Amino acid sequence: MRLSIDEYANRFGLPVETIHTQLRHKELDYRIENGVVYILLANAPEPKQKTSVGTIIALYQKENQHLKERVAELESKIDRLIDDKEQMLREERSRIEHLYQSKDEQLKTVLELINTKLQLSQPRPVEAVTEEISSVNVEMEEEIEVPTEKERHYNEDVNPHKISLRQYLKNIGLEAQEKRIIKRRFAGAYGSDIRIIQHGGEFYLDLSKFDYSDLLKIH
Repeated sequence: MRLSIDEYANRFGLPVETIHTQLRHKELDYRIENGVVYILLANAPEPKQKTSVGTIIALYQKENQHLKERVAELESKIDRLIDDKEQMLREERSRIEHLYQSKDEQLKTVLELINTKLQLSQPRPVEAVTEEISSVNVEMEEEIEVPTEKERHYNEDVNPHKISLRQYLKNIGLEAQEKRIIKRRFAGAYGSDIRIIQHGGEFYLDLSKFDYSDLLKIH
């Protein structure tokens, strides 16, 4: 004979929770059919009239002990979760502090650059600008007047048909400003124009092979 859990509880006057506990501890024989648990009466306890109060108390105490163990297990898991959460929060705080420190350093660098640009953009006295222009002109004139030893060697010994741009500009008698314009024009075209030759830091013209009129003209 077999009974469902409710039928078994009604017949023997036991709480359903007690029956579930007995099933978990395999104190009752049972069978599952179509998802329904049936208790087999072959090993069933005595009917209600033969069940003592002491037996019922013992069952409740056993169930209570199981619940206490379950509560302790859950509390232990909660403590571990709290510890893990605190560790994650500490790591996140450290990461954020490092990030803000890095951002502060980047911001300081940007502010220094902006401050430098602002200082450079401030108008200077006319006397300082005039003195700087005069100094540049003197340096340019000195550079034009004295060809380097490498330049003379490249012109006279290695490539007699070539002439340095600096020497050529000196020979045609241009103004200092005009010479600077032409030199910047040669520097901008260097690397993309095969007519422009560079040696030892100097630009050279090969007038026997190329026409440089477009680069040498002054508007």
